[in-house]
Amino acid sequence: MREFEAMDFFRDETLVADPYPYLDALRRKCPVQRERHHDVVMVTGYEEAVEVFHDSEAFSSCISVTGPFPGFPVPLDGDDVSALIERHRHELPMNDQLPTMDPPTHTDHRALLMRLITPKRLKENEALMWDLADRMLDPFLTPGEGEFISGFAGPFTLLVIADLLGVPEEDQDEFLDKLQRQPAQTGGVGGTGAETLAHSPLEFLYGKFTGYIEDRRRSPRADVLTGLAGATFPDGSTPEIIDVVRVAANLFSAGQETTVRLLGSALKILAEQPDLQRQLRAERERIPAFIEETLRWESPVKGDFRLSRVPVTVGGVQLPAGTTVMVVNGAANRDPRRFENPETFDVARSNARQHLAFGRGIHSCPGAPLARAEARASLERLLDRTTDIRVNERVHGPAGNRRYEYMPTFILRGLTALHLEFDLAPAPPRDCPPAGSPTGWIKG
Repeated sequence: MREFEAMDFFRDETLVADPYPYLDALRRKCPVQRERHHDVVMVTGYEEAVEVFHDSEAFSSCISVTGPFPGFPVPLDGDDVSALIERHRHELPMNDQLPTMDPPTHTDHRALLMRLITPKRLKENEALMWDLADRMLDPFLTPGEGEFISGFAGPFTLLVIADLLGVPEEDQDEFLDKLQRQPAQTGGVGGTGAETLAHSPLEFLYGKFTGYIEDRRRSPRADVLTGLAGATFPDGSTPEIIDVVRVAANLFSAGQETTVRLLGSALKILAEQPDLQRQLRAERERIPAFIEETLRWESPVKGDFRLSRVPVTVGGVQLPAGTTVMVVNGAANRDPRRFENPETFDVARSNARQHLAFGRGIHSCPGAPLARAEARASLERLLDRTTDIRVNERVHGPAGNRRYEYMPTFILRGLTALHLEFDLAPAPPRDCPPAGSPTGWIKG
């Protein structure tokens, strides 16, 4: 344990590729453990994580995506810092995004989000994604090899969300250009530099959706954007345009990114485990269980932060008001007290769906069904259209000595690139989605 105590989870690059031994060591010592570098209490136990997620009265989400960086604007003194949080909330990074909001503002904005992703709209969107997966696989699979993240997962998930929100077809290439093709901002969400907290992708989304909503409120049409423009809060009041824009932008920025990481992890596992790949080809009914075990095994979100408003006890550990807490989803999903042999990937695991990849409580991911539907459509079509999927050893090295790069953030977990090789099926079928397939995904 002593060697792990010397490591800085938030800055140590050696923990990016494989953080699990560090997190396991913390949990073994205590599932609610204060790390020494940034004074963050790390919650690595399953039951303890659920306890924090469900206690929105004692814990504020105002720092959910930034944690200890860049710090709270003023000292958090006293036994109840709720007033200080509200007084300085507007000074905190990402304060206009749903994951950082607390009730009652969060309650209203989440309800607005759920008015935008109705079951009817999700069902329509799911029908589109099966056809879209095929259309995007045509150029991706033809060469017999390709980089999966940028070649399929990124653009596919972006266009699924664009369709969900009704982005006009003539604008979708601009969305791909601004949000996928241009170089990513240094560090990304969960980095520690000031530049990583910039809103540059959000500024593009704000600009586009402000124009859409203003236009549809002036001139309603029979389209999804008009429904977006006309969505109301639970009390029937009409939101300000910026409120609708923020919800739409959050769908893009949070949901698309995490679903890409889910797809990357799923394909890496399939390519690394030929026996499992053969099993899923023969037993397609196991694909939903495979998706759940992938989410448990490699949660796309490493963790969420909370700030204690008042003194509170978690897992028998007393935390004073003003404590920064990181609920580590990825560690909780490997807690042996909840998941037997957690280091084993088991597609038959009976309780895999109990994972915390989508969080719990009021901020649980409202679009989780969409993420599952995107993953299933992608996997079904990839398995239909190939007879074998392999890791490209020229890029990633041979089995037993693989080289992968992961996102260098303390929030997200996922590959930056995944180079694959495929053997193509002779006559790719184009079926409809299977009956009863799940439909949704982002943090809220």
